Amino acid sequence: MTDPVHWSAEATASGARTGTLTTPHGAVPTPNFMAVGTRATVRLLDSEDLERLGADIVLANTYHLMLRPGADVVERLGGLHAFMSWSGPILTDSGGYQVLSLEPRITEESLLFRSSYDGSLVELTPERAVAVQESLGSDIAMVLDVPVALPSERKATIDALHRTLRWAERAKAAKKRTDRGLFGIVQGGSDPDLRALSARETAAIGFAGYGIGGLAVGESRTEREIAIESVVPELPTQAARYVMGLGDAEGMLDAIALGIDLFDCVIPTRLARHGKALTRFGDVSVKRQMWNDDGRPLDEACPCIACTRYTRAYLRHLHRTKELLGHRLLTLHNLTYVYGLMAEARHHIVEGSFEAWRREVVEAREHGFDRPER
Repeated sequence: MTDPVHWSAEATASGARTGTLTTPHGAVPTPNFMAVGTRATVRLLDSEDLERLGADIVLANTYHLMLRPGADVVERLGGLHAFMSWSGPILTDSGGYQVLSLEPRITEESLLFRSSYDGSLVELTPERAVAVQESLGSDIAMVLDVPVALPSERKATIDALHRTLRWAERAKAAKKRTDRGLFGIVQGGSDPDLRALSARETAAIGFAGYGIGGLAVGESRTEREIAIESVVPELPTQAARYVMGLGDAEGMLDAIALGIDLFDCVIPTRLARHGKALTRFGDVSVKRQMWNDDGRPLDEACPCIACTRYTRAYLRHLHRTKELLGHRLLTLHNLTYVYGLMAEARHHIVEGSFEAWRREVVEAREHGFDRPER
């Protein structure tokens, strides 16, 4: 019987590959990017915005949704898709990333948090993480893992790796819904041997796909590439590979070249709220003085509403006066850029021109927005 969530290959170009991730709520072409809707919303956007942008899949967070409004509430209202009025696929993170941001007490049994809402004690076990995600009704659930900050002592990295493996086994045993998928998570810090071991043992447990966790937390570009190179050969070829938390253009292109299929990150939306636009000529602040009376579009080649309807001067004005419209317009722009980058990557992999195109993209962004012809 075919798993309700499965990935199939379509084309390859060196290490890069395209494929289709099949889910109960639709097919996702890969490589692809998941906008982060932590609390069942991508900040400043609604589901219709996401549809118009061409989003294929979104991400929500187990920890936050089990506290507000509560998984039982979401389940009674028809599940996360009905709750947020989104008909496409949804992946939910397990709450493991909160190990880095909230610093819970870690025991063999569970994570013990203080609620970020009311300070109450919250226990999250591997079993509860799966149960909450099944109540939410996401297409893809993630196992509860234990990431480590980088750099980290080897013993701490090994302990977290093996606890993640034990918790992965518990999570798989706890899975009840046969109409949803479950992804394992690879840990191992910056040590390539530990990364390979984690990937091999996680693959042996067997999941519908595999997240690579504990990256995009301050490591160098080279360290990240070495970690991914250590993991990919140990994972099943016919399974989705997902680098968790990675969302900068160069980092995603590096990872795609190494065979990665999925990404998520708050970078496009968070930078938008801070007045920074992602463009083919690099990232640029819209609050710059030189744009005070600049009547040109942000990027004349971009099809988003911020670029087709408004000027650089207007975007600067909105952000300097802290108008929410400025944040919203840049959020739409940045996601348009990222989704376009993924679509172009897929096209060039199919055409066999991915590496040449990737070099052109990186070179254009390195030259910067302020080169003379801009």
